[in-house]
Amino acid sequence: MLESLQTTVNKLKQAKAVFRWCYSFFWVVTQKTLSLQYWVTTQFHNALAMKDLKYLFAYTVPFAAYFSFEGSGIWTYSLVLYAFLVIPLLDVIAGESSENLTEDDAAYKKTKWLFDIMLYLNLPLVFGLLFFAFFKVYTNDYSTLEYIGLSLSTGILLATNGINVAHELGHRKPYIDRFISKCLYMPCLYMHFYIEHNFGHHLHVATPEDGATARYNQTVYGFWFTSVVRQYISAWKLQLQLLQRKGKSFVSVHNDMLWYHLIQPAYLAGVCVIFSRDVMLFAGLVGVVAFLFLESINYIEHYGLRRTKMKSGRYERVQPHHSWNSNFNVGRIALYELTRHSDHHFKSTKKFQTLNSHKASPNLPLGYPASILLSFIPPLWFRIMNPLVPNEMKHADV
Repeated sequence: MLESLQTTVNKLKQAKAVFRWCYSFFWVVTQKTLSLQYWVTTQFHNALAMKDLKYLFAYTVPFAAYFSFEGSGIWTYSLVLYAFLVIPLLDVIAGESSENLTEDDAAYKKTKWLFDIMLYLNLPLVFGLLFFAFFKVYTNDYSTLEYIGLSLSTGILLATNGINVAHELGHRKPYIDRFISKCLYMPCLYMHFYIEHNFGHHLHVATPEDGATARYNQTVYGFWFTSVVRQYISAWKLQLQLLQRKGKSFVSVHNDMLWYHLIQPAYLAGVCVIFSRDVMLFAGLVGVVAFLFLESINYIEHYGLRRTKMKSGRYERVQPHHSWNSNFNVGRIALYELTRHSDHHFKSTKKFQTLNSHKASPNLPLGYPASILLSFIPPLWFRIMNPLVPNEMKHADV
């Protein structure tokens, strides 16, 4: 009896020892698994972070602008050559990519502060370089060709790292984003674009009512005039509508258009006081170059595309096929994904780092800089682009 009891006790002890060993084994395995999972997650996020840093390439535009401002002779065209020769060449070498983020990656990147910081840094960068250009014009005697080079380089800087960033931030809700957006529009003398673009263009895009949508067979030069004039008039109409909805009078602190017409002349007057009248004229000129560069982008983004007007009199909902897309890798990075314009119009609240490429989107045969150059030669532009415009859209305005 005692021997049987002792055997039972020994078996229980052995079972207890086995249980402890199994418990220890599974505890170690669990901890190692968790550690491995953490390591994999960390490495994955680090890999994403390295990819995120690719948008630092957008700062190569201000870097090239600095070379223009410091240079003389042909070097004053450094940014012009970089934007319209080097970047198109890099686009050809790097090729295209229609790859999109997964839902998890997009959710992760949507809230990452790094992307916002990269946009915000353009404010001191642009204004610092702009006033450096003013100083160089004030202290140097440039030839006509050098002056043209400086004007074009400064205008391109304002368009790419000024207006383009302002456009991205202007779609966001935080006050600081919208404030920076308006500040970056100011030296481009195009602050009314903030109102027209957000409340007009995105509502009427790809319709005859939209001044920023180029008609089929319209040249870029004709578009410059019609787009600038129509968007300015539209901005005033939209402002009056906004004031009416709020129950505010025309002469009111809520009339942003009035503020814009005070702030921009004050900016030019400040340049005149700090530097000279000649520098003020230079500031005005580069502002015009900047917004004409913007309108050239508008031209290639929406050329010839139209939404169908339904029996109700309303237009169909904006779809990805109502804007031209471009997936050339270098241009995408340099312009903060502006080239994925189809998705931007499809969902205008999406941040630039999460924009997608859609199969239904019509694609430009070239990157943005090369497409702008192509548009400057209308017969060549029409020959290449007209066959790509859907037939049902070609005569939609007739």
